[in-house]
Formats: sequence, structure tokens, C-alpha cells
Amino acid sequence: MIQHTVVFRLKHTLGSELEKIFLKQAKALGKLPNVIELKVQRQVSKKNNFTFGLTMYFMSQRAYDEYNAHPEHVAFVQNIWVPEVDEFLEIDFIEESV
Repeated sequence: MIQHTVVFRLKHTLGSELEKIFLKQAKALGKLPNVIELKVQRQVSKKNNFTFGLTMYFMSQRAYDEYNAHPEHVAFVQNIWVPEVDEFLEIDFIEESV
């Protein structure tokens, strides 16, 4: 299983209507094929400058790759993410057997 996490800061004012619209649009990505679960999270640590996180799960690399190539995801990234996100960090995890 792959855990795909992205932490980010928006260009919008905290608590603004534009922020709420962005988060709703991001949450809608959870309805795309292969997404097992999508969480929209508010970041609370004082150890970084990010404000939000999105975490989603995929059963395999193939499922994750199909999600990345899905036209709705591509459109979200080009038309919403790029213009509205100020900074981000993307991290993908698989469970380590130890």
C-alpha cells in the first residue's frame, strides 16, 4: 500500500472563502478511481510553515500511477493547485518490514 501525503501552504488568507473552496475541490479527488481514502488535514506543528495536508492511500504503484494520470487529477493540478499553492512538500510512503 502507498500512502501519498502532500503538505502545503495556500496563497489564500487563512479562513477565507477561497481557502474553503480549494479544500473542497481537493477533497473531491478522493472520489477518483483507485483512491482508497483521502484525508484533508490542518497542520498544527510549530516546526514548519505548512498549513494543510492531504493524505491518500493506494493499493499499488499501478493504482497510484493511474490516479496521477487521471484527467481530473491533471486538471486539478494545472488549474487549481499550481495557481493557488504557495509552497508544498510531497512524500510517498510504503510500509517497511523490519
